[in-house]
Amino acid sequence: MIDALIGDLAKIRGLQVISRTSSMRYKGANKPLREIASELRVDAVIEGAVLRSGGRVQVRAQLIHAPTDRHLWSETYERDLRDVLALQSEIAQAVVREIQIKIMPAERARLTPNRPVNRKAFDDYLQGRYLYWNRRTDENLHKAISFFQSAIAEDRNYAPPYVGLADCYNALGTELIGALPPLDARRQAEEATSKALEIDNEMAEAHSALGFVKHYNWDWTAAEREFRLAIELNPNYAYAHECYASFLVSKGRTEEAIGEANRAQELDPFSLAISVKRGFVLENARRYDEAIEQLRRVIAMDQNSYQAHWFLGHTYAADGRFDEAISASEKAAALSRTPGALGFLGMCYGLAGRKAEANKILNELLELKRRRYVTPPALANVYIGLGDKDQAFFWLEKAYQERCNYLAYLKVFPADDPLRSDPRIDDLLQRMGL
Repeated sequence: MIDALIGDLAKIRGLQVISRTSSMRYKGANKPLREIASELRVDAVIEGAVLRSGGRVQVRAQLIHAPTDRHLWSETYERDLRDVLALQSEIAQAVVREIQIKIMPAERARLTPNRPVNRKAFDDYLQGRYLYWNRRTDENLHKAISFFQSAIAEDRNYAPPYVGLADCYNALGTELIGALPPLDARRQAEEATSKALEIDNEMAEAHSALGFVKHYNWDWTAAEREFRLAIELNPNYAYAHECYASFLVSKGRTEEAIGEANRAQELDPFSLAISVKRGFVLENARRYDEAIEQLRRVIAMDQNSYQAHWFLGHTYAADGRFDEAISASEKAAALSRTPGALGFLGMCYGLAGRKAEANKILNELLELKRRRYVTPPALANVYIGLGDKDQAFFWLEKAYQERCNYLAYLKVFPADDPLRSDPRIDDLLQRMGL
C-alpha cells in the first residue's frame, strides 16, 4: 500500500513525495512526526494501517500536517483484495483533494483506478522488488527475477514485474556485478520493457529502464528522450533521476548531472544506491573531495556497501592517494570478488608501483576468464595500472565490441586519464558518438 500510494502521488507535479526506501526507515519508529518530517524535509505525513484477512483488506489512513500535528483528513476503507490498486488510487485522490493541489487532466487520468490485479502476482512483484532488487547483488537479483517471472506467470498483463525483470537484467550486465555479457543482459531488458510499454505506455519506470538500455547501447538521443519522458510522467521517481544523472555525466554535462543526482537524493535520502551514484557522479565531475565525503557517509551507514568501497577506491586513485585507494579497493574485493572489483584493485596496485601484486590480480582474472564471463574493462584497468597501453587498448577494443557499460564513461572517467594522450582513445570516442 505504501508503494502504491507513493507511486500515485509521485505522478503529481505539484508535490514532492519521498521514496519508499527512505520513508520506510520510519516504520515503527518511536519518533515525533514533526521530527520525521523535518529529517525528510516534508510538510505533511500520511500514516495508517493495513489489515488483511483472506481476500479482504481494510485500510485506515490519515493525513497530518507535521509542524502543527494537526489532522487534515482521515478515512477507513474496506475492499476485496483484487481491488487494492483501485483502493490506493481512491486514497491518493482523497489526499490530493485535501491538500488542494491543482491536477492537470493527464495527471488525473493517471490517478484513475487500475484494473483488478491477481493477488499472488501482486505479492510476488512486491517481494521481488523490495526484498531482493534493492540489494543489487548477483544472488539477490536472480532471486528477484524468479519472483518477477512468477508474477508474470500469474498475470501476463500486469506491467510492473516486466519492469522489474528489465531492471534486474540491466544491473546484471554492469561492471559492478558483471554476471552477464552486457549486450545479452540489455537485450533481455529491452524485451521486458517493450512488453511493459505494450501494457502501459505511460509507465515512467518502463521508460526509465528503456533509457538505461539506450544509454549503454550508445543511442544517446533516444536515451535522453526516455529519461526525460520518465521524469515528466513521474517527477518524483528517484531512480529515473539517478539514471539520468549517469547519462549526463557520461556526456560531460557535469553540472546538469550533479543537479539530477542531488534531486534523486532529495527524493530518496536514505537510499544507499542513490547516495553511491551521487559519489560516482562527483568523481567524474573531478570534485574528488566531495565524492570522497559522500562515499564515506554511505560507508558510515553501511560498512559492507561494496559499491561505496569500490567507487571510493578509484576516487582515491584519481586523486593520487594510492595507499587509501588500495585499502578501499581491497575492502571492495573482499566484499564481492567480482572481476570489476579485481580489475580496479589491480589498477591501484600498479599505479602505486606494486607491480607483483598487480600481476597476481591479472593472472587471477585470466584464470577466472576460463570459467565465467569476465568484463574486458577489468583487464584493461589492470594494464592501465601496469602502464601497458597496448594491452589496455586491446581490452578496451574488446569492451567496444561487447558494448560494455564502462565505455559510456570513457570521455570523463579519471581512471582512463593515463590513455588520453593516445589517439586511439579519440578513435574509440568517435566511433561511440562521444
